[in-house]
Amino acid sequence: MMSFLFAMMMSFVVLSGCCSAKVYKVGDFEGWIAKDDVYYAWAETDHKEFHVGDSLVFEYDPIINDVTHVSGALEYEFCDYSSPKVVYNTGHDVVTLTEPGFHYFITSNQAQCVLGQKLEVLVIHDPSRPVPPPPPSKILPVGDMYKVGGDSEGWKVYDSDFYNKWSEEKQFHVGDTLLFKYDNEVSDVYEINGDLEFMTCDPTSPVAVHKTGHDLVRLTEPGVHYFITSHSGSCEAGLKLRVMVGPQSKAVAFSNFPKKVDLSASERLNNWLKTFKPQPSH
Repeated sequence: MMSFLFAMMMSFVVLSGCCSAKVYKVGDFEGWIAKDDVYYAWAETDHKEFHVGDSLVFEYDPIINDVTHVSGALEYEFCDYSSPKVVYNTGHDVVTLTEPGFHYFITSNQAQCVLGQKLEVLVIHDPSRPVPPPPPSKILPVGDMYKVGGDSEGWKVYDSDFYNKWSEEKQFHVGDTLLFKYDNEVSDVYEINGDLEFMTCDPTSPVAVHKTGHDLVRLTEPGVHYFITSHSGSCEAGLKLRVMVGPQSKAVAFSNFPKKVDLSASERLNNWLKTFKPQPSH
């Protein structure tokens, strides 16, 4: 009886081991770099099979690279990063494969993408393997959107105090969005940690890197947020932005305000007519 139970336990362990999700470091020890056909060969080596629930780990230098998840084979083939599904830019990105089908990853550093820094994987759904739930998302209110620089030509050098004056005239809250528009051939947007890095235009330890030319940056935390360009000459000339983000703005409640405010056009007209109804003469 004991041997039967032991055999059952061992079978459970083997089955559990065979059905667990796997983690693959992209490119193995070389990581995510520019090399001709290296990622095609990497995906084919050892007859890799990628399943829903597996994860890809991309390791790279975030100063010059990112991981851009694009929608289709054409974007992949032509290194087109203009409409990405997701952009990762921490330098150590763990991407969980949550859907079956082909998935395409490139770098938005187009010169390196053309050299071969792109990965195509076919993801298979195995019903015997549980799919991990997606990570919990932080639900934020839909706030205001601000085009950085206002009605100007966007994220470019004007004068050394231009962005300081622009931000001081506004009140930013958690949930608001900044829109950076610029020519991505000559600029980028680096979100950095602190005032010292901001003052010295130091891009070496960014929180996030954006370089599509049409970057939407959601303000998810209260406090001071710093943005610069990694082009030192432009940054020193004034291409940097500091914004103070306040907590989520709350709706103002009026205790004596009537509960029904969605009056129809006919109701509003009737109320207006009653107000101006002539009084009978005596």
